[in-house]
Amino acid sequence: MHSRGWDDWDSQMPTVLRTGPYRLYFHSHEPNEPPHIHVDRERYSAKFWLSPVQLARNVGFAAHELRSIERLVVQHQRGLLEAYHGYLGTRR
Repeated sequence: MHSRGWDDWDSQMPTVLRTGPYRLYFHSHEPNEPPHIHVDRERYSAKFWLSPVQLARNVGFAAHELRSIERLVVQHQRGLLEAYHGYLGTRR
């Protein structure tokens, strides 16, 4: 069994933005899904579609915090989409 190092793991989940307690990133092995971003804080995780911005999945975040995160994603939507398409080489 091959053990993947942290550097390899991080290259599979490139961080696009760190702001406050949040890490925004995407998985490079999800190219067949619509553009989206993952958001983590500690043991909590959420996934947002980027066009239009909409919550896809939530694990642990309270509703009020999800609204704040959604505003953050909307605020950075253009840059997140550019990073997503640039990294995966997909069309805009």
